[in-house]
Amino acid sequence: MKEVVLQAKTRHVIGKQVKALRREGLLPAVIYGHNITPLIITLDYREALRTLPGISTSQLVVIDVDGTKHTVLMRDKQHQPVTGAYLHIDFQEVSMTEKLRTTVAIVFHGVSPAVKDLDAIMVPQLEELEIECLPRDLPERVDVDISVLKSIGDAIYVRDLHLPSEVTIQTDMAEIVVVITPPQAAEVVEVAPAVEGAAEPEVIERGRKEEEEEF
Repeated sequence: MKEVVLQAKTRHVIGKQVKALRREGLLPAVIYGHNITPLIITLDYREALRTLPGISTSQLVVIDVDGTKHTVLMRDKQHQPVTGAYLHIDFQEVSMTEKLRTTVAIVFHGVSPAVKDLDAIMVPQLEELEIECLPRDLPERVDVDISVLKSIGDAIYVRDLHLPSEVTIQTDMAEIVVVITPPQAAEVVEVAPAVEGAAEPEVIERGRKEEEEEF
């Protein structure tokens, strides 16, 4: 995977004055991390607009802040409610030598014979998987082949997923990822909630309070 590098500058403006930065074509952002003081930065808005939409929350990004490189994960994107324009980005810095626990998206591929031939309904139960691994082994997504779902009642469980040996699944192995139901049962199937205890980015409260004043 091609390395994604974003250029950034240290930001000294906070609070209501941040709106002026946006008018200048700059995007406010913050880098949080383990044992580091929150780093308040700005990105070039046009560069961010070209790059960020294609980046998942499990893809490593390098942010070059005034010549110092930080390896991060994108954790939160705040948008303007009406226009959808970016307002603020949160990044979490990671150590390449320490395992991290995070979530990756589940992506379904293929065609289910049960859906195609029996008019059955495919009901996803999980949208993401909780995993633990070193940052360099972090998968961008978890691909699930639904062509094995041939009959009503067929299901794929977390235990059926195949990930590299360097990646440890933290989600309960007995959880259903996707299940095939008859058409009349589709309305009464209760979709399981998202993975309980999914990893949240470490947030340093002092830095967060400074940023909350912007909005």
